[in-house]
Amino acid sequence: MYLIELNQLSKIYNDETVVDSINLKIKENEFVTLLGPSGCGKTTTLRMIGGFVSPDGGEILFNEEDLTVIAPYKRQINTVFQKYALFPHLNVYDNIAFGLRIKKIKSQEIDSKVKRMLKLVNLEGYEKRRIDALSGGQQQRIAIARALVNEPKVLLLDEPLGALDLKLRKGMQHELKAMQQELGITFIYVTHDQEEALTMSDTIVVMNKGIIQQIGSPTDIYNEPENAFVADFIGESNIVSGTMIQDAIVDINGIQYTCVDVGFNKNEPIDVVIRPEDMNMCVKEQATFSGIVENVVFKGVHYEILFRDGHNTWMIHSTKSAEVESTVYVHVEPFDFHIMKKVTRC
Repeated sequence: MYLIELNQLSKIYNDETVVDSINLKIKENEFVTLLGPSGCGKTTTLRMIGGFVSPDGGEILFNEEDLTVIAPYKRQINTVFQKYALFPHLNVYDNIAFGLRIKKIKSQEIDSKVKRMLKLVNLEGYEKRRIDALSGGQQQRIAIARALVNEPKVLLLDEPLGALDLKLRKGMQHELKAMQQELGITFIYVTHDQEEALTMSDTIVVMNKGIIQQIGSPTDIYNEPENAFVADFIGESNIVSGTMIQDAIVDINGIQYTCVDVGFNKNEPIDVVIRPEDMNMCVKEQATFSGIVENVVFKGVHYEILFRDGHNTWMIHSTKSAEVESTVYVHVEPFDFHIMKKVTRC
């Protein structure tokens, strides 16, 4: 049984379909990330689950019961927004305790729960601090603690790390995942940051233009993208057109290469994906591709090298540099060619 099910869920704003009949099943204790560019429908989907937006079609089930007839404040769901919406006139303790007091829970129990949350988010001793005296990262933790103290079955997080600097954001990614595992509750997380999604998620849902493009584990999404949009959006990719001559033989610009993909029709038009890190500089005799170097950028741990083979421009990540306008030779293993059916790019 699934904790949450979205069945043919849709939302329309001003005659524009922003969520288009999506289907999604979420298990209990799962960390699910809705990933996609701005305007793809991920936040609208999250807000429909939370009850802040009403669907125009389809249904949302929670433990097999219709969630749309339940008021937002009665759902076993809490939300952490990008703008944390903390109460500036209350201190840290009172911000976290706010929801418990609304429920008229006894003071002793409130105190126990608040202190447990402060320990969970590594802010013990901050009880009397004013909100405006906290850093952005500390405010974010208080917002999470305020949501978690109510012991929801599901926590919705709408780009909660977006306002943080890079180093703090990376640290909070690991802390959020650790919290989710320790508490054993379902997290549904919205982001446009691919690294965040790959770092934290059990399941990634890639969306574009209101449609789910692919659902899978971070490994599957990265290594086995189902279409050109997913391949291009998740990480960096070389995507070129080709023809599947037969099983395990692909033609790119009139040259045949060995791959490991099977099950395509003979002479079927396809897209070929090769990740830049899977292309290795080599000597001429071992080369799969060669071309003239157009640009070299140092990225810290590797060089990003663009070269053109006469038909396509390729990107390679290498620990070795190269000279612009020089010839580069590159080797690619057969299993590093990823073949996808030819579809219209979204």
